[in-house]
Amino acid sequence: MAANSNFGPREREVLDAIIEAYIITGEPVGSRNLSRANSEGLSPASIRNVMSDLTDAGYLEQPHTSAGRVPTAEAYRYYVTQIANRTRNISDVDQGVIDTNLRGAGDLQQFMERTSHVLSLISQKVGVAVAGGPKEVLEHIHFTRLEQNRVLAVVITKSGVVRDKLLRLDHELSPSDLEISARYLNDNFRGWSLDALRSELQKRIEQERSEYDRIMQSIAQLYRQGALSGDRAVQDVYLEGASNLIGNADQQRLRNILRTLEEKQKIAELLSAYLDANQETVRVVFGLEEFEPQLRDFVLIGAPARQGGEVVGSLAVIGPMRIDYQHAMTAVSYITQLFEKFTQQQ
Repeated sequence: MAANSNFGPREREVLDAIIEAYIITGEPVGSRNLSRANSEGLSPASIRNVMSDLTDAGYLEQPHTSAGRVPTAEAYRYYVTQIANRTRNISDVDQGVIDTNLRGAGDLQQFMERTSHVLSLISQKVGVAVAGGPKEVLEHIHFTRLEQNRVLAVVITKSGVVRDKLLRLDHELSPSDLEISARYLNDNFRGWSLDALRSELQKRIEQERSEYDRIMQSIAQLYRQGALSGDRAVQDVYLEGASNLIGNADQQRLRNILRTLEEKQKIAELLSAYLDANQETVRVVFGLEEFEPQLRDFVLIGAPARQGGEVVGSLAVIGPMRIDYQHAMTAVSYITQLFEKFTQQQ
């Protein structure tokens, strides 16, 4: 997105300045104020021309005819790409706040609870920390056809737990369909955590074509009827700072947002859906309304929390797109490093 062929140094400087000013003030940014701070000494008229071009390109919008400009979602995406490419250490102030708040945490739960607090404190938005139990890993799955479109699904995990579930299908599957489906799952997913399996399978169901159509249609029906569901690992969800959102939405929408945040399992699923266990850096996610409509125009800044290389939780900041990305990203990154060191000492 940042690789826009029409973007030169002038456009980048003006757009960065508008985004950073708007993040601080929350007020539309005008050309006169930008002219005073511009390093090239551009006149207000020149800056207005650049702002007009950025508006036409979809990076700025004008709330009112006579007002300045505010960033769009595309502008924030561009901005995040820019700052992610800059090597920037956490500020001494933020590091001091984090170290002070996390010092003396006695166990994992206390560490994560304090993490949600300190992330909220630094970002002035919602801080979230999720600590999960051990993951269930697939060893083998088997389907047995019963009468009247019913199928018995038996899932065996690597730890020896056996789960069976009776499925009621919309369309009948033959013994051959069930055998092929089980073989596909066992060959492709043995050794996968059930959480990761479900996530990957959902993607394949949506993407697979050609020779996989029939297999995936059978698997899709078994999956949607709960073949791979079960008791997920127990998760502790810590969330703080919902009150920071007051003033960012009309009262009805605010109530809906707060109601969404109160559903802690949903928030845990949100982080699970968007934070990849393989990611090595902090991820910034726009478009949260695809998961939860009430989070339209919100952003998630998060990362997985690891213990000995294995993901055992996640932490994030959630808030409106007008957020101090640099502070939130460096804080999340720093705490993930502290988390790994902390778990090594337990």
